[in-house]
Amino acid sequence: MIENASPVVLALFGGGITFAFTALGAGLVFFFVSEIKPKLLATMYGFAGGVMTAASFWSLLAPSIELSENTNLPNWLIPVGGFLFGAFFIWVLDKSLPHMHIVNGHEETEGAKVKLSKSILLFLAITLHNIPEGLAVGVTFGAFSIGDSGVSFNAALALALGIGLQNFPEGAAVSLPLKSTGVSKSKSFLLGAISGIVEPIAAVIGAIAVTKLTLILPIALSFSAGAMIYVVIEELVPEAVAEEHNHFGVFGFIFGFAIMMVLDVALG
Repeated sequence: MIENASPVVLALFGGGITFAFTALGAGLVFFFVSEIKPKLLATMYGFAGGVMTAASFWSLLAPSIELSENTNLPNWLIPVGGFLFGAFFIWVLDKSLPHMHIVNGHEETEGAKVKLSKSILLFLAITLHNIPEGLAVGVTFGAFSIGDSGVSFNAALALALGIGLQNFPEGAAVSLPLKSTGVSKSKSFLLGAISGIVEPIAAVIGAIAVTKLTLILPIALSFSAGAMIYVVIEELVPEAVAEEHNHFGVFGFIFGFAIMMVLDVALG
């Protein structure tokens, strides 16, 4: 059974789930004749933000706090430190890695100033967001493989499924804008799908790290949470509540949060 597999195989399994959802989302480029309507796009971004926020607590911060109770330090110190470091790490990447967002038809380039095509910049934007998600999946599956970590296989699976669900709109967020700029459907799909390939890679890195250095597990869990919350606040929430469609994004967020909560409680 998959539960008895090595940490690397488990990480690839979880990362493969999230990657598959990204590819499915990118596949929308073959069915939509134009960009996704703003109301639906706001809902999708809100949903993604809600899933990531719920996952950050139930799947990452809660077990980090529980594990920290077994140390001689205050049980809040390690989770808070890891959380802050994770957010700072993604902030550094966000400011360093060149990438582009297309929000309401407006192109916004961030990071280092380099001459790259729009398709590559959009690809890098989603890739940047997928790094903390992949790490989170790998860390949780790695935590399960250690045993006595408070993380069950079902809890790790719930996280992978939840992140996979919110990856669906992220895949579309790459492929559809690319198509609208004149890129072919096939190339748009390919770039949208490949933007998720970093997740299995990051998952393997996360799993190896926590299994080789078990003492860092509570830090790694909270680090992943901080990284994901940074992405939620810096990217997903602003796009979800942009302009007059903000209530669609708000209810998308609430629904996404509820879905992830159900997954974690039911499976965990």
